[in-house]
Amino acid sequence: MGNNPFFEYRSGLKNVARKNRNSMTETESLVWNVILKREKTGFKFLRQKPIGNYIVDFYCAKLFLAIEIDDRSHEFKYENDIYREGYLKNNGIKIIRYSNNQVEKQLENVFDDIKEQIKIRQTELNSL
Repeated sequence: MGNNPFFEYRSGLKNVARKNRNSMTETESLVWNVILKREKTGFKFLRQKPIGNYIVDFYCAKLFLAIEIDDRSHEFKYENDIYREGYLKNNGIKIIRYSNNQVEKQLENVFDDIKEQIKIRQTELNSL
């Protein structure tokens, strides 16, 4: 993993990411407003961050950590998700996934898990 937390991304993804930020799903909005906005975790997260040929729902550059909120459409994008995860992992990015159902029905648990995953990630990065 390099020291540069900034990744190149495919031309045109910036516009797609901007559009996605302006039309977040209800569950993405919940995670952003209740958990990640204004550094409630102690870390700055970005919404709809382009990385390479992909856009992740939420990304913390300091932790090389992506958070994905999976809706039903991911059931049909399994192969693409495998390539995407491989690319992100090969670039030192850890991915955490939550389903829409988890966010809608267990938001407090999702928040607690994100805080725990951040602690784990800090330990992982400190041991490198």
